Amino acid sequence: MDEQKLQTLTRWVQESRRIVFFGGAGVSTESGIPDFRGVDGLYHQQFSEPPETIISHSYYVRRPDVFFTFYRTRMLYPNARPNVAHVKLFEWERAGKLQAVVTQNIDGLHQMAGSRRVYELHGSVHRNICQACGRVYDLSAFMRMAHVPLCPACGGRVKPDVVLYEEALDGATVCGAVDAIRMADLLLVAGTSLTVYPAAAFLDEYPGNRLVLINKTATGRDDIANLVLHEKLGDVMARLP
Repeated sequence: MDEQKLQTLTRWVQESRRIVFFGGAGVSTESGIPDFRGVDGLYHQQFSEPPETIISHSYYVRRPDVFFTFYRTRMLYPNARPNVAHVKLFEWERAGKLQAVVTQNIDGLHQMAGSRRVYELHGSVHRNICQACGRVYDLSAFMRMAHVPLCPACGGRVKPDVVLYEEALDGATVCGAVDAIRMADLLLVAGTSLTVYPAAAFLDEYPGNRLVLINKTATGRDDIANLVLHEKLGDVMARLP
């Protein structure tokens, strides 16, 4: 690890009072949840149809049986637990240093670690909503439902509150995330290839000069960062104050 870069980041963390953390799938890989674009990620596995097709809104409507087979076996990790990065972020929030977490993940591990100010851009597997009556079910209730889940109260289909391809991000969540980024004195971006838009464009909303990118491989936005570390996120976070 580049010790000089780590020292710089350590100093920035110590000096900051409005840190915003923006994370992608790489934040949760150390909790045993595979990412999408890595060597072992979903996009490198063989399926009857591309993952982008299966987890699209139109496919969910047209082929719910196949959709839920993929969703249950490839997107749910109910036994996953927070790792060192999730825990460190909670410690920063508790100490009054972290303003918000903005995440592209749907696993709820930030909240499990204790974080409260979390903007879930792509929703959460822990919320499941009946499309007929609007009742909300947690993950444990969803897991007990039939393969294509139906609401025990009214019989309507229950849809995970996750943003599928062809669906728009929640407007209030986006506004909250962007507002937090605009107020940040340190924007820490980690575990994301920054190829998914509009989320990747959120970096352009940061007005400061302490934009840090932590990712094992280069991203398409390394050139705009003030500090870049191509390291495992857990290794970096474990050494920060």
